[in-house]
Amino acid sequence: MTDAELALGRSMSTFERRKVRRQLRKRAHPGVVIVLGFALFAAVGAALLWLPISQQEGASVSPLEAFFTSVSAVTVTGLAVTDTATTWSTFGLCVLLFLIQVGGLGIMTIAGFFGLVVSQRLSVRAGMLAGTEIGVTQLGPLGDLVRGLIKFVFATELVLAIALSTRFVMGADGAIAKPIFDGVFHAVSAFNNAGFSTFSNGLADYVSDWFVSISVALGFIIGGMGFPVIFELWRRWRDPTSWTLHTKVSLTSMLCLLIGGTALIAMLEWTNPETLGSLGNADRVLAAFFQSATTRTAGFNTIAMESLRPSTLLLFVPLMVIGANSASTGGGIKTTTVAVAIQATFGQLRGDRDVTMFEKRIPRQILQQSLALVIAALAIVGTAGFMLAVVEPNIDGFKLLFEAASAFGTAGLSAGVTPHLGTLGRILIIVLMFIGRVGPITFGTAFLFRAETHRYRFPQDDLLVG
Repeated sequence: MTDAELALGRSMSTFERRKVRRQLRKRAHPGVVIVLGFALFAAVGAALLWLPISQQEGASVSPLEAFFTSVSAVTVTGLAVTDTATTWSTFGLCVLLFLIQVGGLGIMTIAGFFGLVVSQRLSVRAGMLAGTEIGVTQLGPLGDLVRGLIKFVFATELVLAIALSTRFVMGADGAIAKPIFDGVFHAVSAFNNAGFSTFSNGLADYVSDWFVSISVALGFIIGGMGFPVIFELWRRWRDPTSWTLHTKVSLTSMLCLLIGGTALIAMLEWTNPETLGSLGNADRVLAAFFQSATTRTAGFNTIAMESLRPSTLLLFVPLMVIGANSASTGGGIKTTTVAVAIQATFGQLRGDRDVTMFEKRIPRQILQQSLALVIAALAIVGTAGFMLAVVEPNIDGFKLLFEAASAFGTAGLSAGVTPHLGTLGRILIIVLMFIGRVGPITFGTAFLFRAETHRYRFPQDDLLVG
C-alpha cells in the first residue's frame, strides 16, 4: 500500500473500515465475477449481432432483439424473438456459436484455460473461479482437469459435427457448404444444451430420422451429465461401486427423468394427430424420448410445441425447472437438488433421523441448500409468470408461465409466445434466463445478500408447522 492509502486507512473510523472490508469481500465473491463475466459477454455479443454484417439482407433487428438473442445464446437457453434461420447471416450465426460455446463451458473455465496456455499454470484465484463452474473444489488437479475438459468438449463436438454434417450432406441436393455448417452448428448447440437451430422449424423434419434424433439427443444428454460425472466415469467406468454419491445420484435421477418423461409424453400424446399420432409406433417412441430429453434444458423440438396438449405442456414445466445435472452445460435447479429434496420429504414422513442416499448421510448444509433452491425456483417462476401476465394481458396465462419456466430452466422451448412479447415481457425473460444460467443462489449471494458468520446463536423455541 502507498503512504496515501495508509494515511487514509488510519483516518477511517472502525465502522468505515469494516464497511470497506465488507465491500471488498463482496467484490471478491466468485459469484460476482461469474455474473459480471456473463453480462460482459452478453453485451459484447449484442453489439456484434446488431451490426449489419450479422444480419441477412432485408432483415431488421432492434437493439433489444439483438440483446435478447445474445443473452439467450450465452445462457444456452435457445428462446428467440426472431427466426434464427432467416434473420442471421453466416457471420451472425458464428457469433451465436461463439456465445453458445462460451456460455456452455463457462466464462471462468475458458479464462482459466487460456491462462494455462499462456503461463502453463493456473493461479489459485483462477482455479477457484474455474472450479466453481465445473463443480470441482480441490485445487490440486484443476489445471489438468481444465485441460482435459476442453479436450473432451471439443472432441465430442467434433464427432457430433462429423456425424450430423455427413447426414445433412446426404440429404442435400446441391452445394455442401451449408449442410456442413448446419452439422457443426447443431453439434455445438446440442452439446451445450443451447437449442438454437439453423432450420426455421427446428428438427421437425427429422422427427422420424433415428440417426439425427439419436445423435442430437446424445449430444445434449452427454453435455447435461455434468463435468464431475463425466470425469469420474472416464476414470472409474469399470467399477460402479467406487463411484461417488454425486455420480450415483446424478445418473439415477437422470435415467428416472428420461424414462419417466418418455413414458408420460408417449401416453399423453400417443393419439394426438398433430404430434405423435401421425407417426408409426417406433417413431412415436423415438419422438417421445427425444422430447423428454430435450425438455430438460436442451430446447430442440421434433414435434410442434403449439400442438401439444395442455397436460403435456404442464408436464414440461417441472421438467424444465429441474433441468440437467449439476456443473453441466444445462440449466435448471439440477437433478441432484430435487433428488435430495424428495428424499428429505420421504424421510420426514417416515420419521427418519437422517436423510440418506445409497447408504450415505446427506449433510445438513446440502439439505438446506436443496430446499432453498426448490423454494427459490418456485418463487421466481411463479412471480415471473404473474408479472408476465400483468404486462401481457392478451396472452394466455398458462403459456406465459410455461415461457417463464423455460427461461428460468434455460430450456429454450416455447409455446409460441416469446416472439409476441412486448418490451417489458422480453426484459423479464432476459432477467429469468440470466438468473437461471448463473443460478439463483449464486446470483443472490453475489448481489442481493451478504454471507455473514455470526459468533452467537439465538435461543431455540417451538413453532407449529403443517
